[in-house]
Amino acid sequence: MVTRGSSSATRVTETGPGAAPRPTSWQLARVVAVEPETPSATTFRLAFAEPPRHLAGQHYVVRLTAPDGYTASRSYSVASAPDASHEIELTVERLDGGEVSTFLHDEVVVGDELELRGPIGGWFVWHGDVPALLIGGGSGVVPLMSMLRLARRGGRAGLVHAVVSVRRPADLYYADELPGPDVTIVHTRLAPPGSSRDVGRLRHDDLRPLVGHASTVYVCGSSGFADAATSILVDLGVPTTDIRVERFGATG
Repeated sequence: MVTRGSSSATRVTETGPGAAPRPTSWQLARVVAVEPETPSATTFRLAFAEPPRHLAGQHYVVRLTAPDGYTASRSYSVASAPDASHEIELTVERLDGGEVSTFLHDEVVVGDELELRGPIGGWFVWHGDVPALLIGGGSGVVPLMSMLRLARRGGRAGLVHAVVSVRRPADLYYADELPGPDVTIVHTRLAPPGSSRDVGRLRHDDLRPLVGHASTVYVCGSSGFADAATSILVDLGVPTTDIRVERFGATG
């Protein structure tokens, strides 16, 4: 259900050990900004009555309710860094035929309210205190952006390095903010002019200089991307116990 002046949301994620906040019951959050990221992805900034206090890497479930009572819910990672504000950002990819993503993209405007539950997740989280390598494919960059923002905001950018794989420059999320010395961008189909790397999928050479500096590696993306990245990491000698994976599926 979306009403003008009210809000709804939901999301699914891996669980595991970790001192994460318990998810709240369903609550309303007001849409205060809607910003396009790519031709198929939009960031929604949502304001709660109370600070949500999520951890970097967690997600929320967004729930929509039709007039006849039918509900549909999907999980979306938080892109914003943890702080004491009342707002979070969710970046949603529009999937053709998706019940929730298409509604959010086509119908939701500033002032609407969405129903959300969260934050959720205790395994795929970074507390900002240990070196980490972040590897994301496509929309898998979203929870990693929360981690990167946390590091940059706290003056600890040297603790993390992100490797982001995208098909072409137009597909890069957070294009005005993401690039920096703490980020490597891998283009798989079309690279920008002057790129020093040939196009192609993630390779051993992309990660080899980075694996020795991280105590934990976070991998997020499609199942195929996650499997390929994990295989490279294991080949490079990273213990499987140091690799945390979150997989995204096209549920819409």
